[in-house]
Amino acid sequence: MSEMKSLAKDTAIYGLSSIIGKFLNYLLVPLYTYALARTDDYGIVTNLYAWTALLLVLLTYGMETGFFRFANREDYDAKSVYKTAYWTLLSTSTLFALLVIVFQQPLASVLGYADHAEFVAMMFVTVAVDAFASIPFAHLRNQKRPILFAALKLLFVILNIAFNLLFLVILGKNDVFYVFLSNLMATGIQTLCLLPFTMPKGGQFDGKALKEMLRYSLPLLVLGVAGIMNQTLDRILFPYLYPGEDAQSQLGIYGACFKVAMVMMMFTQAFRYAYEPFVFSKHKDRQSVEAYADAMKYYIIFSYLILLGVIFYLDIFRYIVSSAYWEGLKIVPVVLWTYVFQGVYFNLSFWYKLTDETKWGAYFSLIGLVITLVLQIVGVPRIGYWASCGSSLVCYFTIMLLSYFIGQKKAPIPYDLKSIGDYTLLTFGLLAVYYYIRHYFNLNMWVLMAIGTFFIVVYIIKMTRSDFPLSGLPVVGKYFKK
Repeated sequence: MSEMKSLAKDTAIYGLSSIIGKFLNYLLVPLYTYALARTDDYGIVTNLYAWTALLLVLLTYGMETGFFRFANREDYDAKSVYKTAYWTLLSTSTLFALLVIVFQQPLASVLGYADHAEFVAMMFVTVAVDAFASIPFAHLRNQKRPILFAALKLLFVILNIAFNLLFLVILGKNDVFYVFLSNLMATGIQTLCLLPFTMPKGGQFDGKALKEMLRYSLPLLVLGVAGIMNQTLDRILFPYLYPGEDAQSQLGIYGACFKVAMVMMMFTQAFRYAYEPFVFSKHKDRQSVEAYADAMKYYIIFSYLILLGVIFYLDIFRYIVSSAYWEGLKIVPVVLWTYVFQGVYFNLSFWYKLTDETKWGAYFSLIGLVITLVLQIVGVPRIGYWASCGSSLVCYFTIMLLSYFIGQKKAPIPYDLKSIGDYTLLTFGLLAVYYYIRHYFNLNMWVLMAIGTFFIVVYIIKMTRSDFPLSGLPVVGKYFKK
């Protein structure tokens, strides 16, 4: 239980900064949907951000996870591992940024933005800086400095919002160019503030460690590329697959409504920040499988709670985006379930990371990529962005099951399937009753939200009585002890 309390405290810190940051970023969504005026403008933003997400994985090439792995091994010097990863990422990121600047015009032409090469240059240079910064941020996590980590992450969010408000609202520069410029400026300032706290001290550049890290991490690169393509391929391919002239507009609607479901992504990201260092450091303890099982159960419990909250209060969350985008809000529940499956899959994935069989992660991601690609090629021309979100749902549900069954044979972990099953049935039951009432009774939004609130209270009572007593909470738990 002590390990889980430590995990909960770290998750609370990382989660608070992540949730605050993502919530503040939510403010950019209505800003963009109103200031940019046209849905196709937001489609450009959606498309290029999807490309940068893919590039970030390529430019980090699995080194972040490799750093955690080797920095916590007794046969390697942690300082040398960090210095090696630091200078390696800095070199490759700098080279990429220079190439982008030199070849921005032909690159923009390939991506379909020949008239706006500056968009591509700014975003791709930004992602190069982000790729390098991933190792210093990983170092802060490994050193268990969540407050500094959170402060620097929030700094970027605040700066990005401030620059967007300056350009789009105060100066009235209602152009996509200033969206990308704001991101570049905020990222640059954040990285400059990060460097004084994370410059490598001690140790030496270790070529042997680099070779071993690359050997460990390169399968993760395949995994990462396939994995991020499973997440972003819909927004990358949509303009090419959708037959109508309003492809960018439809992509803008899809991208904006996708943001509404990002509460689930906030939680999974916050959980990962605390969980990954925890798992690798606790691997030395052979009794840690029980802790992994508990972490999975707690993750699912809270994921279902967040899912219920977003669905039951969707009539409020819809105001995050302009009314011009509301036609796409029906995809939100699908996206939420996709995030749940994605988070479960992530937690399951540690069996192959801890056993150094990272090839399995590559297999699962490639299988998921094939599913995503086929379903989008077949579905997008027929049903538009419903095929985009549906393909992600099927992808993550499939690889989640594959990872579980194969993992239980390779490195079995005693997950509490009975408890997880109880919460799953309860969640489906509450959703079924809610949708029945919503469909067959003509109730206004406030009555529906009151019913949803009652259902959430039912879920919380089950949660606190059965598996997560209030006395186990960090900080405030002492007030609930008998």
